[in-house]
Amino acid sequence: MSGFCNSFTVVDIETTGLDPKKDKITEIGAIRVEGGKIADTFHTLVNPGRRLEERITELTGLTDEALKEAPFIQDVIGDFVEFETTGCLLGHSVLFDYSFLKRAAVNEGKTFEKKGIDTLSISRKYLQDLESRSLPYLSGFFGIAHEAHRALSDVEATRELYKLLEEKFGQEEDASKYFEPKELIYKVKKEGPVTKKQVEQLKRFLSHYGLESEYDINRMTKNEASRYLDRLVSLHGRIPPRNG
Repeated sequence: MSGFCNSFTVVDIETTGLDPKKDKITEIGAIRVEGGKIADTFHTLVNPGRRLEERITELTGLTDEALKEAPFIQDVIGDFVEFETTGCLLGHSVLFDYSFLKRAAVNEGKTFEKKGIDTLSISRKYLQDLESRSLPYLSGFFGIAHEAHRALSDVEATRELYKLLEEKFGQEEDASKYFEPKELIYKVKKEGPVTKKQVEQLKRFLSHYGLESEYDINRMTKNEASRYLDRLVSLHGRIPPRNG
């Protein structure tokens, strides 16, 4: 290995979807590497406060039942922030994982500014002739043990992939551009929790139309509650105001 970086935290998350503004984390897996050796491992399921879509269950194998008793992100993001002491995240499309984690951290009043190394970017640069650069495909191509779309398995596969890529391409002339950590840029502002008035509005709306909420309303942020109410109104129309 050429030794660009030997201390970092390999990270992978599973989520309810692809938008960090709207979707939620369902699983976090991480391995902290210090001096080239595994120092510690972090893993937790996360209750997203909503029902999973069928496609997410099919993709990850996670179910509403499996996540029902899991902690909420508010209860575990602090533990992950404390776990990640290297200042550098390694991931396959690492900005995706970072965006969700940073949003969760900021909403709990925590700072989460990191550098990152992206094995997807490295793969796109040096493995252009392959059919795909997805983690499952590359794991199969290189014979890396991997259970796709489960956080800890993805993390272990990403670490092995990084080691292999650095060994194969770390001596290339422009290798530093891809193997050295870069600042991860994702801007996010803290979102306040749902207000009592919003909870009352949502419960009244749902009751009026005989609907069951797909979310845990009390766990929403103000912005999420506002978007949810707007979507309900667009689908069902406004409810009449209370008399008096």
